[in-house]
Amino acid sequence: MAQQLLMPKATAVWLVDNTALSFDQIAQLCKLHPLEVKAIADGESAQGIKGLDPIATGQLSRDEIARGEANPNHKLKLSEPKVRVPDSKRKGPRYTPVSKRQDRPNAILWLVRNHPELKDAQISRLVGTTKSTIEQIRERTHWNSANLTPMDPVTLGLCSQIDLDLEVERAAKGRPLPTAAEAGATLEAAQETEKLGYDFDREEEKEIDADAVFAKLKSLKSDRKDEEDDEY
Repeated sequence: MAQQLLMPKATAVWLVDNTALSFDQIAQLCKLHPLEVKAIADGESAQGIKGLDPIATGQLSRDEIARGEANPNHKLKLSEPKVRVPDSKRKGPRYTPVSKRQDRPNAILWLVRNHPELKDAQISRLVGTTKSTIEQIRERTHWNSANLTPMDPVTLGLCSQIDLDLEVERAAKGRPLPTAAEAGATLEAAQETEKLGYDFDREEEKEIDADAVFAKLKSLKSDRKDEEDDEY
Protein backbone atom coordinates (compact mmCIF):
# COMPACT_ATOMS: atom_id res chain seq x y z
CA MET A 1 0.00 0.00 0.00
CA ALA A 2 1.47 3.35 -1.10
CA GLN A 3 2.15 5.93 1.57
CA GLN A 4 -0.34 8.78 1.73
CA LEU A 5 0.17 12.22 3.20
CA LEU A 6 -1.99 13.04 6.20
CA MET A 7 -4.20 16.11 5.63
CA PRO A 8 -2.51 17.29 2.41
CA LYS A 9 -4.07 20.76 2.23
CA ALA A 10 -3.18 21.59 5.84
CA THR A 11 0.35 20.33 5.17
CA ALA A 12 0.57 22.54 2.07
CA VAL A 13 -0.44 25.56 4.18
CA TRP A 14 2.39 24.84 6.63
CA LEU A 15 4.99 24.27 3.88
CA VAL A 16 4.04 27.53 2.15
CA ASP A 17 4.38 29.50 5.38
CA ASN A 18 7.48 27.83 6.82
CA THR A 19 9.68 26.67 3.93
CA ALA A 20 11.22 27.96 0.71
CA LEU A 21 9.98 25.03 -1.37
CA SER A 22 8.62 25.79 -4.81
CA PHE A 23 4.92 25.59 -5.62
CA ASP A 24 5.58 22.60 -7.88
CA GLN A 25 7.38 20.70 -5.12
CA ILE A 26 4.58 21.30 -2.62
CA ALA A 27 1.96 20.43 -5.22
CA GLN A 28 3.75 17.17 -6.09
CA LEU A 29 4.01 16.17 -2.41
CA CYS A 30 0.48 17.14 -1.43
CA LYS A 31 -1.19 15.92 -4.64
CA LEU A 32 -2.49 19.41 -5.45
CA HIS A 33 -2.38 21.61 -8.54
CA PRO A 34 0.42 24.22 -8.56
CA LEU A 35 -2.18 26.96 -9.09
CA GLU A 36 -3.98 25.82 -5.92
CA VAL A 37 -0.72 26.06 -3.99
CA LYS A 38 -0.21 29.56 -5.44
CA ALA A 39 -3.73 30.49 -4.28
CA ILE A 40 -2.84 29.29 -0.78
CA ALA A 41 0.30 31.48 -0.83
CA ASP A 42 -1.73 34.50 -2.02
CA GLY A 43 -4.33 33.98 0.70
CA GLU A 44 -7.10 33.21 -1.78
CA SER A 45 -7.57 29.61 -0.68
CA ALA A 46 -7.56 27.57 2.54
CA GLN A 47 -7.94 30.67 4.69
CA GLY A 48 -9.62 28.82 7.54
CA ILE A 49 -7.25 25.84 7.50
CA LYS A 50 -4.59 25.59 10.20
CA GLY A 51 -1.22 24.39 8.93
CA LEU A 52 -0.06 20.89 9.87
CA ASP A 53 3.64 20.35 10.54
CA PRO A 54 4.70 17.21 8.61
CA ILE A 55 7.93 17.04 10.63
CA ALA A 56 6.02 16.77 13.91
CA THR A 57 3.83 14.02 12.49
CA GLY A 58 6.91 12.13 11.27
CA GLN A 59 5.87 12.24 7.61
CA LEU A 60 8.71 14.46 6.40
CA SER A 61 12.24 15.01 7.70
CA ARG A 62 14.09 18.28 8.02
CA ASP A 63 16.87 16.96 5.82
CA GLU A 64 14.37 16.14 3.06
CA ILE A 65 12.98 19.67 3.21
CA ALA A 66 16.51 21.11 3.12
CA ARG A 67 17.34 19.04 0.02
CA GLY A 68 14.19 20.30 -1.66
CA GLU A 69 15.00 23.94 -0.84
CA ALA A 70 18.53 23.52 -2.23
CA ASN A 71 17.35 21.84 -5.44
CA PRO A 72 14.06 23.04 -7.03
CA ASN A 73 13.95 19.87 -9.16
CA HIS A 74 14.14 17.55 -6.17
CA LYS A 75 10.96 15.55 -5.53
CA LEU A 76 10.15 15.26 -1.88
CA LYS A 77 9.73 11.78 -0.46
CA LEU A 78 7.77 10.84 2.63
CA SER A 79 9.59 9.28 5.55
CA GLU A 80 9.21 5.58 6.20
CA PRO A 81 6.57 5.03 8.88
CA LYS A 82 7.83 3.63 12.18
CA VAL A 83 4.76 1.45 12.60
CA ARG A 84 3.34 -0.73 9.85
CA VAL A 85 -0.42 -1.13 9.87
CA PRO A 86 -1.50 -4.33 8.12
CA ASP A 87 -3.81 -3.88 5.18
CA SER A 88 -7.39 -4.76 5.95
CA LYS A 89 -8.63 -7.73 4.00
CA ARG A 90 -11.48 -7.10 1.64
CA LYS A 91 -14.62 -8.96 2.47
CA GLY A 92 -15.47 -11.38 -0.28
CA PRO A 93 -18.25 -13.93 -0.52
CA ARG A 94 -18.80 -15.74 2.75
CA TYR A 95 -17.05 -19.10 2.76
CA THR A 96 -19.25 -21.99 3.83
CA PRO A 97 -17.64 -25.27 4.91
CA VAL A 98 -18.45 -28.25 2.73
CA SER A 99 -20.13 -30.02 5.64
CA LYS A 100 -22.65 -27.18 6.03
CA ARG A 101 -23.39 -26.40 2.40
CA GLN A 102 -26.27 -28.85 2.33
CA ASP A 103 -27.98 -26.78 5.06
CA ARG A 104 -27.95 -23.55 3.05
CA PRO A 105 -31.31 -24.15 1.29
CA ASN A 106 -32.98 -24.72 4.66
CA ALA A 107 -31.45 -21.50 5.99
CA ILE A 108 -32.55 -19.55 2.90
CA LEU A 109 -36.10 -20.83 3.32
CA TRP A 110 -36.07 -19.71 6.97
CA LEU A 111 -34.85 -16.23 6.03
CA VAL A 112 -37.38 -15.87 3.23
CA ARG A 113 -40.26 -16.80 5.54
CA ASN A 114 -39.22 -15.01 8.72
CA HIS A 115 -37.56 -11.93 7.22
CA PRO A 116 -39.25 -11.14 3.90
CA GLU A 117 -37.82 -7.62 4.06
CA LEU A 118 -34.31 -8.94 3.39
CA LYS A 119 -33.02 -8.46 -0.14
CA ASP A 120 -31.39 -11.24 -2.12
CA ALA A 121 -27.99 -9.59 -1.76
CA GLN A 122 -28.34 -9.56 2.03
CA ILE A 123 -29.33 -13.23 2.17
CA SER A 124 -26.42 -14.01 -0.11
CA ARG A 125 -24.02 -12.27 2.27
CA LEU A 126 -25.42 -14.09 5.28
CA VAL A 127 -25.30 -17.69 4.04
CA GLY A 128 -22.94 -17.45 1.05
CA THR A 129 -25.30 -18.42 -1.75
CA THR A 130 -26.31 -17.15 -5.18
CA LYS A 131 -29.31 -15.05 -6.17
CA SER A 132 -30.54 -17.75 -8.54
CA THR A 133 -30.73 -20.25 -5.68
CA ILE A 134 -32.64 -17.74 -3.53
CA GLU A 135 -35.07 -17.09 -6.38
CA GLN A 136 -35.65 -20.82 -6.89
CA ILE A 137 -36.44 -21.29 -3.19
CA ARG A 138 -38.77 -18.27 -3.20
CA GLU A 139 -40.70 -19.63 -6.18
CA ARG A 140 -40.58 -23.25 -4.95
CA THR A 141 -38.78 -24.36 -8.10
CA HIS A 142 -35.70 -25.68 -6.29
CA TRP A 143 -34.94 -29.31 -7.13
CA ASN A 144 -35.27 -30.27 -3.45
CA SER A 145 -38.15 -28.00 -2.47
CA ALA A 146 -40.32 -30.85 -1.21
CA ASN A 147 -37.73 -31.86 1.39
CA LEU A 148 -36.66 -28.41 2.61
CA THR A 149 -37.27 -27.45 6.23
CA PRO A 150 -36.88 -23.86 7.49
CA MET A 151 -33.91 -23.70 9.85
CA ASP A 152 -32.30 -20.74 11.59
CA PRO A 153 -28.94 -19.96 9.91
CA VAL A 154 -27.51 -18.90 13.28
CA THR A 155 -28.34 -22.31 14.75
CA LEU A 156 -26.81 -23.98 11.70
CA GLY A 157 -23.62 -21.96 12.15
CA LEU A 158 -23.86 -20.29 8.74
CA CYS A 159 -23.82 -16.77 10.18
CA SER A 160 -23.67 -15.02 13.54
CA GLN A 161 -26.61 -13.44 15.35
CA ILE A 162 -24.87 -10.07 15.12
CA ASP A 163 -24.62 -10.30 11.32
CA LEU A 164 -28.27 -11.33 11.05
CA ASP A 165 -29.47 -8.51 13.30
CA LEU A 166 -27.37 -6.02 11.33
CA GLU A 167 -28.86 -7.06 7.99
CA VAL A 168 -32.40 -7.00 9.40
CA GLU A 169 -31.79 -3.51 10.80
CA ARG A 170 -30.50 -2.29 7.44
CA ALA A 171 -33.54 -3.71 5.65
CA ALA A 172 -35.89 -2.10 8.18
CA LYS A 173 -34.40 1.35 7.56
CA GLY A 174 -35.28 1.23 3.86
CA ARG A 175 -38.73 -0.21 4.47
CA PRO A 176 -41.67 2.23 4.09
CA LEU A 177 -43.79 2.93 7.14
CA PRO A 178 -46.89 0.69 7.42
CA THR A 179 -50.22 2.15 6.38
CA ALA A 180 -53.14 2.47 8.79
CA ALA A 181 -54.75 -0.65 7.35
CA GLU A 182 -51.52 -2.68 7.73
CA ALA A 183 -51.04 -1.48 11.28
CA GLY A 184 -54.59 -2.57 12.16
CA ALA A 185 -55.76 0.87 13.24
CA THR A 186 -59.07 0.86 15.12
CA LEU A 187 -59.50 4.57 15.70
CA GLU A 188 -62.36 6.17 13.80
CA ALA A 189 -62.02 9.32 11.79
CA ALA A 190 -62.35 12.65 13.61
CA GLN A 191 -65.40 13.67 11.57
CA GLU A 192 -67.15 10.52 12.74
CA THR A 193 -66.39 10.98 16.40
CA GLU A 194 -67.52 14.63 16.31
CA LYS A 195 -71.05 13.50 15.50
CA LEU A 196 -71.32 11.42 18.65
CA GLY A 197 -73.33 12.97 21.49
CA TYR A 198 -72.44 12.84 25.11
CA ASP A 199 -75.84 12.03 26.67
CA PHE A 200 -75.02 10.57 30.05
CA ASP A 201 -77.79 9.94 32.55
CA ARG A 202 -76.81 11.82 35.61
CA GLU A 203 -78.74 11.38 38.81
CA GLU A 204 -79.86 14.59 40.36
CA GLU A 205 -78.15 15.29 43.57
CA LYS A 206 -80.63 15.22 46.42
CA GLU A 207 -80.45 17.68 49.20
CA ILE A 208 -79.14 16.17 52.41
CA ASP A 209 -81.57 16.36 55.33
CA ALA A 210 -79.43 16.69 58.48
CA ASP A 211 -82.29 15.82 60.88
CA ALA A 212 -83.06 12.58 59.02
CA VAL A 213 -79.40 11.55 59.09
CA PHE A 214 -79.05 12.09 62.85
CA ALA A 215 -82.35 10.33 63.53
CA LYS A 216 -81.14 7.30 61.63
CA LEU A 217 -77.86 7.26 63.56
CA LYS A 218 -79.75 7.43 66.89
CA SER A 219 -81.95 4.52 65.92
CA LEU A 220 -78.94 2.41 64.95
CA LYS A 221 -77.27 3.25 68.25
CA SER A 222 -80.34 2.32 70.31
CA ASP A 223 -80.75 -0.97 68.46
CA ARG A 224 -77.16 -1.89 69.21
CA LYS A 225 -77.65 -1.06 72.94
CA ASP A 226 -80.76 -3.27 73.14
CA GLU A 227 -78.80 -6.18 71.65
CA GLU A 228 -76.10 -5.80 74.32
CA ASP A 229 -78.73 -5.78 77.11
CA ASP A 230 -80.28 -8.95 75.79
CA GLU A 231 -76.93 -10.71 75.97
CA TYR A 232 -76.68 -10.06 79.69
